[in-house]
Amino acid sequence: MSQASKNLLEGIVTFLTGLPLWLFTEDVDVPVVTLTKFGLVMMCVGGALVLVGLYQRVRENS
Repeated sequence: MSQASKNLLEGIVTFLTGLPLWLFTEDVDVPVVTLTKFGLVMMCVGGALVLVGLYQRVRENS
């Protein structure tokens, strides 16, 4: 498995893990972090990994 494929897969999984946290944990109280904000951060990181993976895939094919 190439690095581009790993980044794409990891980014998709991270994004899809952050999405339910962002959507459904508004009323959950955790002492240290806000799960809604943590889900949003995970979605941003996942999106960045997907973009890096797509960039690497395009560079491999060029």
